[in-house]
Amino acid sequence: MQRLLAYVLLAVIAACGLFFVDGAIAVALLSGVATAFAVPAIDAGVTNARYLRLLLTSLRSFRREIRVSVSYLYRIEHQGRFLLVQGNRLPDQYQPVGGVYKFNESARALLQDWGARTDDLIPIDEVSADDLRLRLPARKLVDFVRWFESERSREVGPWREFYEELLRTGILPADEFPHVRADFVRRHFDPVHYSPFSQCQELLIADIYALVPNNTQRAILRTLADADGIGRGFLWAEADLIQRRGAAPGKPHSRAIAVTAGWTIT
Repeated sequence: MQRLLAYVLLAVIAACGLFFVDGAIAVALLSGVATAFAVPAIDAGVTNARYLRLLLTSLRSFRREIRVSVSYLYRIEHQGRFLLVQGNRLPDQYQPVGGVYKFNESARALLQDWGARTDDLIPIDEVSADDLRLRLPARKLVDFVRWFESERSREVGPWREFYEELLRTGILPADEFPHVRADFVRRHFDPVHYSPFSQCQELLIADIYALVPNNTQRAILRTLADADGIGRGFLWAEADLIQRRGAAPGKPHSRAIAVTAGWTIT
């Protein structure tokens, strides 16, 4: 970001200098300088487009709070269907395996210095303590995202919720899933928007992982895909059903699917 601002500043200074010089050589030199800095400025602007958007959001909401929630979600697929689990906080909803990242104790002082506070829309207990579900001053939004992407002083890796939601619940056998492998697919940034739920501006970030099972684990998932998950806390859903948030044409809307499920399949 600093490099981008430097390129822009130098390009502007060189361009403005064209109005105050005479002579073909001086004009040519300044034009060359302006072009030389403008090209990397444009390139840096494209590379840092996300940070520029966050910076503009920070400036527009400078004195307000923004709710941020940063999570990881699994894409677990078998023959065109995707495994969802029943929500613990919202039991009427099915959602991807995953949850909110946690920050480590070493980050507490930094977050407090930024003025971040724990979001209380979800009860704070042993499960939700230290979640990266916070409210912080908008002016610190870029700092927060840069810190998160540095991976310092926070949870790294998606194992914890896989264990909590699939193994501890008995949906999958723990002895056959002592560890799992997953491909990192992408980092989803939901555009900053006003949320009626939180009654403020909100930024949602989610890391999407695709499960890479071994042969034994793949066979277990195949068996699970043939089972009825209703009453057992899971659901296999086609992409179309996920995109429709659980609505099926011509059928009663009997189950809700979280919007986050759509993030894992696009």
